Amino acid sequence: MRSTIAQVRTYDRSVQLLMANQFTINLGFYMLMPYLAAHLAGPLGLAGWLVGLILGVRNFSQQGMFLVGGTLADRHGYKPMIIAGLALRIAGFATLGLVDSVPALIAASAATGLAGALFNPASRAYLAADAGERRVEAFALFNVFYQAGILLGPLVGMVLTGVDFRVTCLTAAGIFAVLSVVQIRALPARRAADGIEPGGERKGVLRQWRGIVANRPFLLFSLAMVGSYVMSFQVYLALPLEVQRLGGDGQFGTTAVAILFAVSGLSTIVGQTKVTAWCKARMESGRAIGLGLLTMGCAFLPLLITAAVPVPESGIGLWLLAAVPPVLSALLLAVGTMIAYPFEMDTIVRLSGERLVATHYGLYNTICGIGITLGNLLTGAALDASRAAGFAALPWITLVALGLACAAAVYALHRTGRLEAPSRTARRAPATA
Repeated sequence: MRSTIAQVRTYDRSVQLLMANQFTINLGFYMLMPYLAAHLAGPLGLAGWLVGLILGVRNFSQQGMFLVGGTLADRHGYKPMIIAGLALRIAGFATLGLVDSVPALIAASAATGLAGALFNPASRAYLAADAGERRVEAFALFNVFYQAGILLGPLVGMVLTGVDFRVTCLTAAGIFAVLSVVQIRALPARRAADGIEPGGERKGVLRQWRGIVANRPFLLFSLAMVGSYVMSFQVYLALPLEVQRLGGDGQFGTTAVAILFAVSGLSTIVGQTKVTAWCKARMESGRAIGLGLLTMGCAFLPLLITAAVPVPESGIGLWLLAAVPPVLSALLLAVGTMIAYPFEMDTIVRLSGERLVATHYGLYNTICGIGITLGNLLTGAALDASRAAGFAALPWITLVALGLACAAAVYALHRTGRLEAPSRTARRAPATA
């Protein structure tokens, strides 16, 4: 961890702030969101479909508005969108803890989702701009802070929710308030200096979007990477369900699922920078991303293998079968993500030609968000079909095949040169506003 902090200190203050920003955002978010459904269904007594609606509104408002958030960041500056997103999170989280009417809860949930759509593309574009030639290493460190927030947030939330869920909401809102003040005072203003016509006028939004949609290598890469997000999401869907299928819903199942999340987060915190340095010294970005996707596909092989093993009725054999293969899969998924993620983020910048970077990130997130939704529906259907047919290997075969297909697609893009940066006669640097 000391080496990680030492690396962070070699970057400009703005990059350091962005990394601390992401840790704090995830800390506040994950100390609240894992317990929201229980609060809505328990103390508030809402029907299941209303709980699903409120949670779905948050996801839809975030995924659906990523492109808009990225466009606003490119047009009006990265810092204003980061601050606006933080302000929305403050309002949304405070409202979730203080109201009990369904319309207000839906509005608060939508606000928290829109907040992510505003600050996520802006912060990544800002990081790419200020990290310069060290983008890959910067995104590796960014992922360490990202995962640290995810790991610590639920633990803090569990303690606070044990007192009162309103305490959790107000504490999370307070964290975002403090973060907002820090960003306002210390984060330098940045804005993209592209999308400007020779006469000094800025291009229209629709024209900019048409230009991005016409960027065929970028769209092909986005589609090829959808599978990586579907696979990584299985830490929250298929792996916990497999643990519960074999180990039950009792204390053992709960502990095993907690270990899944801990392994995923801790392995990234410990190994991300080392994995990135190893890959960068030995291979090009396209090959590294392909290797990461291949590793993620292979993450489901332990579950595929154990699907053919008879399930013991009880005892240590059952516990090992229920816990070890899913934990090993979670570890391999984390390793695959560690390999691919920094190079993936860097490739988006290169494919954008370093122009309208936040807008490219916004569209990329929207495409992957839609893919996650469809992928989870198909994964859920495969899990149901496997149980109905008594063919436990079906979902794992599907996910292994998905990993292999995505790795092959990215490797093909790399071999044909489509992951190289487009030629530009002049590159504009981000301007200080």
